[in-house]
Amino acid sequence: MKVHGIVRRSSSFNTGRIEHLYKNPQAHIEGNMKLHYGDLTDSTCLVKIINEVKPTEIYNLGAQSHVK
Repeated sequence: MKVHGIVRRSSSFNTGRIEHLYKNPQAHIEGNMKLHYGDLTDSTCLVKIINEVKPTEIYNLGAQSHVK
């Protein structure tokens, strides 16, 4: 299984919550995990990534950064 995520370019690249995945060589070295730059509010960007990745499933785990 491959997992793709989207990171906003304007965001500071903070991978603290997924650091444990980066420490697992099988997760990223073998190409099982890839982060794309984009924005969930930019439909053109989303279509481009979806056409490139051709996912079988999509999960939206995006949230407002100010929500606590």
